[in-house]
Amino acid sequence: MIVVLIGYMASGKSTFGRILAKKLSYDFIDLDDYIEERENTTISDIFKLKGEIYFRKKETQYLTDILQTKKKLILSLGGGTPCYGNNMETVLNSKDVVSIYLKATIPTLVNRLKNEKAKRPLIAHIETDDLLAEFIGKHLFERAPFYGQADKIISTDNKTEKEIIEAILLELF
Repeated sequence: MIVVLIGYMASGKSTFGRILAKKLSYDFIDLDDYIEERENTTISDIFKLKGEIYFRKKETQYLTDILQTKKKLILSLGGGTPCYGNNMETVLNSKDVVSIYLKATIPTLVNRLKNEKAKRPLIAHIETDDLLAEFIGKHLFERAPFYGQADKIISTDNKTEKEIIEAILLELF
């Protein structure tokens, strides 16, 4: 089984993916890290040097490759991955794949992201919490139709790490 974690940035896809993989003795892949490794450069540099269209094509190619070749895997997608091309359709139609949307509210995401802005190029320029909330809200509105197609939806608000992992495991088994 492949478990695909989707959700907005800071929803916990990579954090919980690593914990889950360890608990289940599965491999873990963060798609963004995988792309950087394969392309031998950072995602920021891919966007700067080759453009978003190139990045999105590579993202789709690597996603498809992983879903066709891996087993016993936890795969964390980039926040935008499900929203481009046929990526969400690919996930939903892949054999032995379960998709889980780690859902967090705008206040939760603002709280998690406000001190990480420097590490996240997409939001580095946003100066206030109110503007960050507006930015996240707009993105979530656009992405909700894609995220909402996941096989399972787990709210991460006001839950401990242990509670979230337990909720995921209950949905899977």
